[in-house]
Parts: sequence; structure tokens; C-alpha cells
Amino acid sequence: MSVKERKERERAERERLIVATARELAEQQGWDAVTTRRLAERIEYSQPVLYSHFHGKREIIGAVALEGAAELAAAVRAATAAADGPRERVAALARAYLDFAARNPAVYDALFQLDGGLAYAQEDTPEPLKDAFAALLECLAEVAGDGVHPGMFTEVFWAALHGLATLTRAGRLLPEDAEPRVELLVDRLAMV
Repeated sequence: MSVKERKERERAERERLIVATARELAEQQGWDAVTTRRLAERIEYSQPVLYSHFHGKREIIGAVALEGAAELAAAVRAATAAADGPRERVAALARAYLDFAARNPAVYDALFQLDGGLAYAQEDTPEPLKDAFAALLECLAEVAGDGVHPGMFTEVFWAALHGLATLTRAGRLLPEDAEPRVELLVDRLAMV
């Protein structure tokens, strides 16, 4: 291995460590606890080393969001692949999405609540974000209905899931009604 390859590998490992540490700290204490000073202390590198990878917290949030988008896409695809029939796939998608949001609140915030400097729904949207939407679209396109644009239907269904995820997390919805909400969403919005 050349010196250049070794340095690139070490740089990538440091970057993964920074992102993993930021994510861990955010999941434990919230995003307000994620500062470059704290990250530098936890990973035992200087703040200038952190700044050589990320220009600040915003870029770190963006990196966590991209990692989370890939994980969300994988979770949705795994759940829908294991389901038989359109209704079961849509219900599996909804459960996987809501489960992801509940299990990864800081990542979910990085994806959809915080400014990570990422472009959404634009030409320059990063691939992991496009792929997460594509994972939803792959399942929902088959139930969009005649004359309904599959992408728009996916956006509306996603908005409903996002609302359920954020309202549940904020304690505005009764947790014991989570499954009936999924059933209602699938039966009435997806009409499968």
C-alpha cells in the first residue's frame, strides 16, 4: 500500500469516527450537546483535525443525515421485500419507517429537522437522499392509483408518516394507537 493510499484510508477512518461519535452523542444527549470541542475530546483529536474534515457542525449533521438515509432505505427495502402483496408491502413500509424514526431520533432529526446543508428535491440532491425516496417510491408507486402521479403520492404518504413519527415522538399521540394508525393510513390513503 502506498503512503497516499494509507493516508486516504486513515482520513476516511477519522471521518467515520467523527460521524459515529457525533451520532452517538446526539442520540444520548441531543444535537445541542454536539460541539466540535466535545467531539475533539471524545475522539482524542484536536479541533483543527475535525475542521480538516468538516467545516462545522452543519456539515457533520449532513454526514449523519446521509448515513441515516442509506440506513432508512435499507430498512424499508428489507421490510417490503419480506412482505407478500401490495397491502402488506405498504404496511411493512410504514412500520419500518416509523420504527426507524423511533429508534434513531437524532438521525431522524438530522435527516428531516435540522440544517445539514443538503439539497432536497433538487438536481443536486445527494444520492443517499434520492435513494431513500426511491425506496419509498418503489413500494408506493404500485398503489398510487389511476391518474395519480406516483412521486406525488409518495410525497403525500411520506408526509403522513413524518407527521405520525414527529407527533408520536413529541408525545402528542397515544403510543398504544400506533398500529391502528398504520392500518388506517394503509387502508384509507393507499386504499389497498
